[in-house]
Amino acid sequence: MSRIGGIEAGGTKMVLAVGDGTGDVFERTQIPTTDPAQCVPHMVEWFRSRDIDALGIGAFGPTCVSPSDPRYGQILETPKSAWKYHHFRGDFMRELGIPVGYDTDVNAACLGEATFGAARGCDCVVYVTVGTGIGAGVMIEGTLLHGMLHPEAGHIVVPKVEGDRGRSVCPYHDSCLEGMASGPSIERRWGKKAADLASDDRVWDLEAAYLAEGVSTYVLCYAPQRIVLGGGVMSQGQLFPLVRDKVQEILHGYIATSQVENISEYIVPAGCGGAQGILGAIELGRRALCAEQLDTKAV
Repeated sequence: MSRIGGIEAGGTKMVLAVGDGTGDVFERTQIPTTDPAQCVPHMVEWFRSRDIDALGIGAFGPTCVSPSDPRYGQILETPKSAWKYHHFRGDFMRELGIPVGYDTDVNAACLGEATFGAARGCDCVVYVTVGTGIGAGVMIEGTLLHGMLHPEAGHIVVPKVEGDRGRSVCPYHDSCLEGMASGPSIERRWGKKAADLASDDRVWDLEAAYLAEGVSTYVLCYAPQRIVLGGGVMSQGQLFPLVRDKVQEILHGYIATSQVENISEYIVPAGCGGAQGILGAIELGRRALCAEQLDTKAV
């Protein structure tokens, strides 16, 4: 059985793990996300000592995810200045000499849910993380969605809810989903963190209104077989019935499918116990290994 490494590269921490690509994780650790000169050598040595056959990376963005682009695996215009234009994937290709799969952190989480979690068996999936930011990973016909870059579906414009005087926390947009419904947005609007507002119905009714606008847009644009909602804010379980009801109100019967009719099994919580990102990263590594083995056989 192959040993596959995975990195879930986030804004505050790097999660490292080794598994076998079947959903089993043998070992896991994490280090702070400092600058590349500090944390990359530590990660390289951690994986080198564990004799892995391939590695998958789910990275914060923006980042280049197109294998045909010379910048593939490079962090792009990130506010983390030390990482800007750093060739993240290249570090591990050079130092470990093994296949390295690479995608965004939220696409990796989407892959984890589609392979091992709440969207298992689906080949068209949207995974949304609602936390410090909002991001969406999209899988279409079994393939993670890329394009000129990668989806930035957390920044879709949403209409401001009537009576909401909250200001967007996004420095780029006055009324995007992340700006109006992320964890920092909740804290700015209500003066407390989401976890301290669990019993305040006003908070969650407003939050659900924004999230439903986003989810409805994803339904209309991607026609997914399932939508998985994860991230710290979605640990407030009372959000799910509110979001589901508001999505049906917005769609207003226009999308008449069995999935939307049975919406409690269509818009669902994440199913990997919080490990969807690292499981997806390991799956990226497994796929990279399989692709190299096929190329070798073809030669």
